[in-house]
Amino acid sequence: MLYLLGVIFLLLGVGVSIALHEIGHLLPAKKFGVKVTQYMVGFGPTLWSRRKGETEYGVKAIPLGGYIRMIGMFPPAPGHEEDGMARVSSTGRFSQMADQMREAAYEPISVKDRDRVFYKLPTWKKVVIMFGGPFMNLVIALVLLIVIASGIGLPVQKSASIAKVQQCQALSDGTVPQTCSAADRTPAAAAGLKEGDRVVSAGGEQVTTTSDLTDVIRSHAGQAVPIVVQRGDQRLTLTVTPQQKVMPKLDKNGTEVVNWKGQVETEQVGVMSASIGGTYRTERQSIPAALGTFGDALQRTASVFVKIPQKMVGVGYAAFGDGTRDKNGPQSVVGVGRTAGDVASAPASFGDKLTFLLTIIASLNLALFVFNLVPLLPLDGGHIAGALWEAVKRRIARARGITGPVYVDVAKALPIAYGVSIVLLVMFGLLAYADVVNPIKLG
Repeated sequence: MLYLLGVIFLLLGVGVSIALHEIGHLLPAKKFGVKVTQYMVGFGPTLWSRRKGETEYGVKAIPLGGYIRMIGMFPPAPGHEEDGMARVSSTGRFSQMADQMREAAYEPISVKDRDRVFYKLPTWKKVVIMFGGPFMNLVIALVLLIVIASGIGLPVQKSASIAKVQQCQALSDGTVPQTCSAADRTPAAAAGLKEGDRVVSAGGEQVTTTSDLTDVIRSHAGQAVPIVVQRGDQRLTLTVTPQQKVMPKLDKNGTEVVNWKGQVETEQVGVMSASIGGTYRTERQSIPAALGTFGDALQRTASVFVKIPQKMVGVGYAAFGDGTRDKNGPQSVVGVGRTAGDVASAPASFGDKLTFLLTIIASLNLALFVFNLVPLLPLDGGHIAGALWEAVKRRIARARGITGPVYVDVAKALPIAYGVSIVLLVMFGLLAYADVVNPIKLG
């Protein structure tokens, strides 16, 4: 039941995000006088709709998309400028493809609406309308992350301690003997570390988090490292000499680095064969700190999209081979839904579950923001790029003494749009398959 509630919570969050994205298009379009005939959340068969004024508002069966329909989104073909007809289109991905494939599809517009078409707007108004959707996703992510960081609070590690000490070195077959000689003891055991020791410093550097201690140990293979620990009422200085070992490479967030083949990268680092724990406390962050969290999340999301070809190759190896899924890699809605269900059914507090689920929705909105700004049709970024090119083209025309309206018909880029759409469908299909056969597993 909890698993199902987690999935439903995610779907509701996605649906609300899509609805607000389209409102980001709708409000400026109406503000600038463009006639909007439809506002729809979802695609496929219409479940419910109601007309208010000149706009039909509705909900469709599959809540994974949405659109508003504006008259005259593309300029008419030559010879049709004054015949009172404008090509049908919308901001929706799938509906836009269907509309544009019917080249002869036009819709009649009355005389009073001929100046309410999208293509006649100044460049800056076109950009505002098309940017409004992604901007709304950015605002949603910002609000959610501020609520999480400054309202609910984030877990902050206050100390690092030794959770468990492995006494004996592992044998060649990977098994760990129960007893061993002094020569075969692990670096942690040889140094005298014990469970419950709170680590104060390592290598002369203060330690308050797990990564503080891990970074020092990994970077000092074969070197003696003084470690100061608090054991009850005693403060002891011990010396550990990390053993050099091939281990997974970690990024700055402590996540294993996966290469383009879906293989975990390795490196020679120091280990002491001890598990590190610590004490955590949930603390509300200041607004500036929350904004810093938002900036970091946006940067990480953008970096994933920059590396999307490499990431997708890794997904392919994970789906059809023995590759490992990158925890920082892309997921389909199937994978995100599974993650939401796993989080909801995990043995954790309600506050922790709510924080994680809200974080997932915030991350999805950041992904939608970055994704929609890619300057290719049928994405919002493709229309923005077309509007900006129109401004450049108009300046060039005026410099050459050409008068009259100057439009850029982005519909001429339909072959590219179809190609991009096919690539996206293949990519989403591959991600969905990988999320079924080899899903990302969170620790």
